[in-house]
Amino acid sequence: MTTSEEISALLVAKFGTDPEALGPDVPLHRLRLDSLALEELRLLIEDRLDVDLEDVVLTSRDTLGRLIEAVQVKVAA
Repeated sequence: MTTSEEISALLVAKFGTDPEALGPDVPLHRLRLDSLALEELRLLIEDRLDVDLEDVVLTSRDTLGRLIEAVQVKVAA
């Protein structure tokens, strides 16, 4: 699975996100991810992908594409 597929799968399975709502330009707040949900998602991504995202700063105004890009940079490092 790609990073994008892993994150999408987490959003669908753990947050009940409609798979049709997912797209790179979708703001995270449209996926009903507030700051607490973003922190939970960060921890889930860290566990699933074995990556440290402690220094990645995202808000609900960022897009899903931005989140995926930030995680991909960390995975590649």
